[in-house]
Amino acid sequence: MIESRRLLADLVRMRAALEADLRERCEDEPGLDAFLQQEHRQAVEGERTALPYAVWRDDRLTQVAVAWILACVFVRFLEDNGLVDPPRLSGPAERRGRALDEHTLYFRAHPTGSDRDYLLHVFRAVAALPVAGQLFDAEHNPIWSLEQSGRGFRAPSGDAAGRLLDLWRRIDPDSGYLAHDFTDPAWDTRFLGDLYQDLSERARKQYALLQTPVFVEELILDRTLTPAIGVRLPRSAPDRSGLRIGALPAGRLRAAGRAVGAA
Repeated sequence: MIESRRLLADLVRMRAALEADLRERCEDEPGLDAFLQQEHRQAVEGERTALPYAVWRDDRLTQVAVAWILACVFVRFLEDNGLVDPPRLSGPAERRGRALDEHTLYFRAHPTGSDRDYLLHVFRAVAALPVAGQLFDAEHNPIWSLEQSGRGFRAPSGDAAGRLLDLWRRIDPDSGYLAHDFTDPAWDTRFLGDLYQDLSERARKQYALLQTPVFVEELILDRTLTPAIGVRLPRSAPDRSGLRIGALPAGRLRAAGRAVGAA
C-alpha cells in the first residue's frame, strides 16, 4: 500500500541529497562543470533561458535528481504489482530477498561497478519493455543527460546511488514491513503526478507543475479516448482486456474501462 505522505517526505530529503551530490561532482570534475556551462551557453544563444549560469545549473541538477528518483519509483511500482520480474530494486516479503540476490549477481559479473551502474542496469532492463521504452530512453529521460557528453561523467556518485537504493529496501522498525510498498490492486498511478508536482517546491512554482484535476482529466478523456476506443474496437473485438496496460495513467484506464463496458 502506498503511503503518499511518508513517501513524499523521504523523497524530498533524497532529492536534496542527490542535488548536493551532483553539485559536489561538478566541483570535483571540472569537465562536468565545463560541459554544463557549454549547455548553458547554447541555451542562452537559443533564447531558451535568460537565467545566470549558477541558477540555471541548480535547476538542471534538480531536474536530474528528480529524474533518478522518479525512475526508481516507476520501477518499484512495476515490481510490487507483478508487472516486471524478477524484482531488482526491492519488494515486499520474499521479493525483497530476490532483489538483493539480483544485486549480488550483478556485482559478481561486474566487480568494479557501483550502485550507480546497477541502477542504470535496472533502468536499461525496464527500457527494453515496449510500454516503457520512451520513458527511459536518452531522448526523453534526464537520467542519461550527463552521459551524453561522451566523457563518461559519473554523476550522481556511486555512494549517492547506493543511498537511493537503500531507501527502497528499508524496513520500517515499527511494523517490520517494507517502508515503501507500492502494491495497489487498482494500479492507480496518479501518485506519480503528485510526486512530480511536489518533489521540488521551487520547480513547482517556477514551471507551474500542477497535476490536472481528476474531473478535468476525465472530461478530456471522455471527449477523446472514449470515442476513439469505440471507433477502433468494434463489438467483435476478440479481447479487450489488453486495454488495461499497467503503464497507462489511471485516468486513461478508467476511461478505457467505461468505454469498453458501454460497447
